[in-house]
Amino acid sequence: MKHPPDPAGAATAPATDSDIDAFLRHLRTERQLSPRTLEAYAHDLHQVLLFRQQRQLSDWNQLSAQQLRHYVAQQHQQGLSPRSLQRQLSAIRSFYRYLLRERRCQLNPALDLRAPKVGKKLPKTLDADLAGRLLDDNGDPDWLQVRDQAMLELFYSSGLRLAELAGLDVADLDLQQGEVRVIGKGNKTRLLPVGRMARAALQSWLAVRPALPGAAQPVFVSQRGTQLTPRAIQLRVRRRGVERIGQHLHPHMLRHSFASHMLESSGDLRAVQELLGHADISTTQIYTHLDFQHLAQVYDKAHPRAKRKADTE
Repeated sequence: MKHPPDPAGAATAPATDSDIDAFLRHLRTERQLSPRTLEAYAHDLHQVLLFRQQRQLSDWNQLSAQQLRHYVAQQHQQGLSPRSLQRQLSAIRSFYRYLLRERRCQLNPALDLRAPKVGKKLPKTLDADLAGRLLDDNGDPDWLQVRDQAMLELFYSSGLRLAELAGLDVADLDLQQGEVRVIGKGNKTRLLPVGRMARAALQSWLAVRPALPGAAQPVFVSQRGTQLTPRAIQLRVRRRGVERIGQHLHPHMLRHSFASHMLESSGDLRAVQELLGHADISTTQIYTHLDFQHLAQVYDKAHPRAKRKADTE
């Protein structure tokens, strides 16, 4: 016995459309996209098709830029991420380019539409107490522990990137002056200060580091006397994190912590930019998540009309 169609389910039933089917065939045969990519295109376009049909628009020519803008806003309100919306709009633009080429449409209403910006993810950092627990030197004379202590101290002291620390040569260190020369992105060289604790840890390490033949003298070497790879350094940092503070740790978290703590204490964005070796200050601005109390203190000290009444009575 046949049941009558359910009106409530009609809007959510899979929609079909000859133009979408033809476009997907084009992607499969001419562009030879993977099944997974084709599935994503099909899903995104059928979502828009449902939106079009709900507004009783008979073909793709009738869907306007304003209506598509409303669709994007609706999807965003329903919790779709900016990244997913960007992917959907990319699929819609490609679909309309195909329709224009096939003369099935007169314009591309998605051409100038943009999804909401993807927010920059704040880097994870250690607070000062956790950093202290991680870097506390327990006086272990073990060769590996002495080396790892020097690596961790230098990461946190000077905000080095993993590749920068792995590529260091002994000649790059000037512990008497408290400086290290690193080669960063784009082969740009910068001179960085090395803090007191990091200097002490490096001196302890260089005192037990094996002498190596040849001109190249990498600072951090393995027990076999070979230069430590970035991967090996990552694993040692991770191990220390688990042992000391009970969490997985990666070198970049120490760089982030360095930047965050420097900025919280100084408020000098330009100086932190130079220390990190960022070409663009907007990259450094992700570290400006200072706590409100610190900002309030800076404001009170700096603004001529910021003093509270209680302070002046």
